[in-house]
This record gives sequence, C-alpha cells and structure tokens, in this order.
Amino acid sequence: MNPSPETRVAVISIIVENPDCVGAINDILHSAAGHIIGRMGIPYREKNISIISVVVDADLNIINNISGKLGRLPGATVKTAYSKQ
Repeated sequence: MNPSPETRVAVISIIVENPDCVGAINDILHSAAGHIIGRMGIPYREKNISIISVVVDADLNIINNISGKLGRLPGATVKTAYSKQ
C-alpha cells in the first residue's frame, strides 16, 4: 500500500449483533486487505456482540464501497468516519 494525496484515511466501525455475518465481514475485509492499515476486534460477551474497528487508506469510492457492502449485511451496524484530507 502506498499512501497518496488522492486517498483519505477512514475508520470503519462495525457492531456485530448476529455472529452469522462474521464470515461475510471477513470476506469483505479480506478483499480490501490492500487498503487496510489496521484492524481491531473486541468481543463484548456481556452484551453478546462484537465491535470491529478497521482503519483504511483509500480512494473515497473504495471506502464507500467497503462500508456499503458491510452495511448491507444483516446483523451488522456500520458507521464510517473520514479524515478531512
């Protein structure tokens, strides 16, 4: 991965309430591996959910594509925060 001025950094936050969608999440993230700077997953057993944060450096279209695919999964809630530059 080579950062360029045309890319933005974003944090994609995923709350997983249905463990059945974890495989699909991993498939989507694997396909975007070249843009991922880092990833952190936290199981929150008391609430029976998982929280995943993914930091990416990519073109806005790519970030939106990743977020959109994740957001369409049943059982996952997704929000994305973008850098200004």
